[in-house]
This record gives sequence, C-alpha cells and structure tokens, in this order.
Amino acid sequence: MTTFHGGCLCGQVRYQVSADRAQTVVCHCRHCQKQSGSAFSIMMIAPRASVTLSGELGTYIDRGDSGATVLRKFCPVCGSSIVSEPGSMPAILAIKAGTLDDVSKLKPQAHVWCSSAQPWVGLPEDVPCLQGQ
Repeated sequence: MTTFHGGCLCGQVRYQVSADRAQTVVCHCRHCQKQSGSAFSIMMIAPRASVTLSGELGTYIDRGDSGATVLRKFCPVCGSSIVSEPGSMPAILAIKAGTLDDVSKLKPQAHVWCSSAQPWVGLPEDVPCLQGQ
C-alpha cells in the first residue's frame, strides 16, 4: 500500500492517504480554474476511506454542471484548497495534488473538461483528454 502525506501552506491542516488505487486527474473546468487561480486543477482521486484529515476545514458549496453538489474544502487560515467532495461520487475524495508533501511520483492518467481548457495550455497526446467528465 502506498502512503501519501500532505497539508496546507500554513500547516494547520494535514492529511494522510493510504491507497493503492489513487489516480491523478487534471481538471480544466471553469470552476476548477477559478478555485485554483490557474488554468487547471491537478487532483489525486482516492477512496474516501483511505484519507485521514486533521485540522479544521472551511467549506464552499459549489455545483457541478450536472447540478450535483461539490464541497470545496480549504484551510480557513491560509486559504489553501485541500480537497473536493463530489456529491455525485460520495465514495471518493479529490485531493489537490499541489498540497502533497511530495508530488514527484504523480503522473496524470487523464485530463477532464478539455472543452474548457485554455488555448495556451498544451495537452499531452499520450494522456486521454475527455471533453467532459
């Protein structure tokens, strides 16, 4: 089993992920662009049961294109985005990959919402790019 550790910028929030089936996805939807302040958001998708969080999180209640709720959780002290909880997939958590202590082992398996990708962002030819989710 692989174990990942991470946390927010100020250290108030820490987490551990113990999972063999974690996947890395790059999301280009407009909500992730706005939430990350960048052209996309890189997320490690892991089973909810494999994640242990410590520290208090703030929550912004968002809605995806499907209308399903997406809870976007962040450190209320430094503002670091930590995790998204898609209401349509309650068994998983989308951990913001930039908050991992070591991101060097991650390799995206897919890009999603490529229909919203910024034209100046190059998309790799060897990774699936889905127009939606």
